[in-house]
Amino acid sequence: VFIADNIKEVIPEFLMLLHGVIDSPDIPLNVSRSYLQSDSNVKKIAGHITKKVADKLEEMFKNNRDDFQKKWDDMKVFMQYGMLTDEKFLERAQKFSLLKTTDNQYFTIDEYKQHIETLQKDKNGTLVMLYASNNEEQYTQIQNAKAHGYNVLLMDGILDMHFVNLLEQKLEKVSFTRVDADVIDKLIAKEELLPSKLTKEEEENLKSFAQEMIGDDKFTLVLENLSEDDAPMTIVKPEFMRRWADMQKMSNNANFMNNELQKSNFVINTNNPLIINLLNEEDKAKKENIFRQMFDLALLAQQMLQGEALAAFIQRSMDMMK
Repeated sequence: VFIADNIKEVIPEFLMLLHGVIDSPDIPLNVSRSYLQSDSNVKKIAGHITKKVADKLEEMFKNNRDDFQKKWDDMKVFMQYGMLTDEKFLERAQKFSLLKTTDNQYFTIDEYKQHIETLQKDKNGTLVMLYASNNEEQYTQIQNAKAHGYNVLLMDGILDMHFVNLLEQKLEKVSFTRVDADVIDKLIAKEELLPSKLTKEEEENLKSFAQEMIGDDKFTLVLENLSEDDAPMTIVKPEFMRRWADMQKMSNNANFMNNELQKSNFVINTNNPLIINLLNEEDKAKKENIFRQMFDLALLAQQMLQGEALAAFIQRSMDMMK
């Protein structure tokens, strides 16, 4: 029976929470860490332990999938940590690692790829897996995606973003995009956007007016030719910008890009009738009020309207109903 302070050299770190006994006649009792690190028997034992754990989990999955799914939310962190840190465990666990949707459905990775293949493949042949990090906060965007026939994963765990990066590296032609990372027509790019109902001059006037109204360097103004049924104004944060900002937060690394990383895109739909009516409004005060109302609604949808701005929005809403 092997008992030593250097047990971490024998058992993979992600399996340290397990209890048990390792019985091996090939390892002496009192050995140094350097010995353990170089001994081939130790490496074989570590690999064997990983294999036995993976085999047991696969057996649980195959024998009683319903029970396995019920336990998944509790096992997920352990499973993801193992897949992130141990290549051999990753190879085995991909067969029974589960993805959970916002509708509480569970799929293996291969099952989910097949489930969304028809509708969620972009014009370049890349399979786009949409996800939400919070069911409540991103409720509107989730429902909008579902209305377009898309399926949305729930990625709300502490290791989910690391796991997403891992899957993008390991899976061929697969990408992940948070459901609020862009307007719905651009989350999964399938074709060229619609033509704008505005002339170039009208677009320039709209851009100039909007920039003057928002006057905030936290937003990058973007005009998009979307469906007339899509929202007139939307606030989105591009996927790569949010991921980069999250990495900066985790590393506590402040640099010259931090201000840029905090920016969101303020998207104006040039084809929405409300935007066209706004542009044609001749009463300046009314025009500014309508713009502020639509802009505040876009902020409200992203939980970005607070304090004095929220109070002003409430008062303005009441005034408009008189």
